Amino acid sequence: MFENLVMPAPDAILSLMASYRADPRTDKIDLGVGVYKDETGKTPVMRAVREAEKRLAAHQDTKTYLGLAGDVAFNAAMIDLVFGPNADKARLRAVQTPGGSGALRLLADLLNRAKPGATVWHSDPTWPNHIPILQSAQLKTQAYPYFDATTGSVRFEAMIEALMSANAGDIVLLHGCCHNPTGANLTIAQWTALADLLVEKNLFPFIDLAYQGFGDGLEEDAAGLRIVAGKVPELCVAASCSKNFGVYRDRVGAAIIMARDEAAATIAFTQMGAVARVLYSMPPDHGAAVVGIILTDADLSRIWREELDETRQRMLRLRTGLADELRKQSNSDRFDFIAEHRGMFSRLGLEKAQVERLREEHGIYIVGDSRFNVAGLPEGRLDVLAKAIVSVL
Repeated sequence: MFENLVMPAPDAILSLMASYRADPRTDKIDLGVGVYKDETGKTPVMRAVREAEKRLAAHQDTKTYLGLAGDVAFNAAMIDLVFGPNADKARLRAVQTPGGSGALRLLADLLNRAKPGATVWHSDPTWPNHIPILQSAQLKTQAYPYFDATTGSVRFEAMIEALMSANAGDIVLLHGCCHNPTGANLTIAQWTALADLLVEKNLFPFIDLAYQGFGDGLEEDAAGLRIVAGKVPELCVAASCSKNFGVYRDRVGAAIIMARDEAAATIAFTQMGAVARVLYSMPPDHGAAVVGIILTDADLSRIWREELDETRQRMLRLRTGLADELRKQSNSDRFDFIAEHRGMFSRLGLEKAQVERLREEHGIYIVGDSRFNVAGLPEGRLDVLAKAIVSVL
């Protein structure tokens, strides 16, 4: 049986992690792996998460299944977090999933059940795992222009022009905030214009909200999604708690659908459970239970929001600091866009050979497309990093 298998292509990020670990240099810098790191280089457990875990351990009296939809309180809290407390709950349904990736796959399978072989338009570039997930669900994929590497800005007019050619019923995959891998986001005006186009062309929005709270704030990062939700008749959202709660290994996510009416929402919700049954049966409980405790307890929610604000502000300081150092070292405004972008990632706009020189000559590890993890920036060595980047230009 297995003799018919061949080695899959290596994952670029996982290969980069392995190379970093094997590098004996003590001054090496890891800007590749996409997890938040504090000033010590660690991915911390948030204070609110630690307290919620204590409460869960003290009061949980069973480990039996919760059902296909998972934690009901968590699902309701996630709908409020994403759509706001005033949303039309009758049209909204959520299912707890194993991380944001699990939400993406569940929703992709749901959409394929609704419209087999549908075309999903995705940004160019997009998160590398988007396309394999969509294609594994038997959906077709088509790219729309998004990022201008020269200016570090969104190619919005080109994006709209491309989506004008989409067919009615096509699906449009959008990054809700903190675009991965570029960090370049749509403005509120652009979200509004895009929402009007989605209505005009009868296109279905599929929004990946992986970094809510990492950009400009919890409410601000959901603003674009809520603009779209206020105009279109239906959409779906894959929400992740990995970043904003720091529960990466616990795999906490939610697949949320907004239907045209309550009856359609109920049918779609039942189908989501059927998809979950095939994919993984029941979702893991611990992480979602912890997040649910935090979101439904006023004190813990306040502590978490304060911690999240600290995290976001630190990344903004790092962005500004690196942009300033690069301006000094390059004597140009070429990298000013780094301070304007949001989230954990930006692209430096380097060629692959320049990225390789950074790794070989300076021990600086970034992904081949020059995407780097803002949270991995060495706060006390931004000048050294900037000098190395300029040296390979």
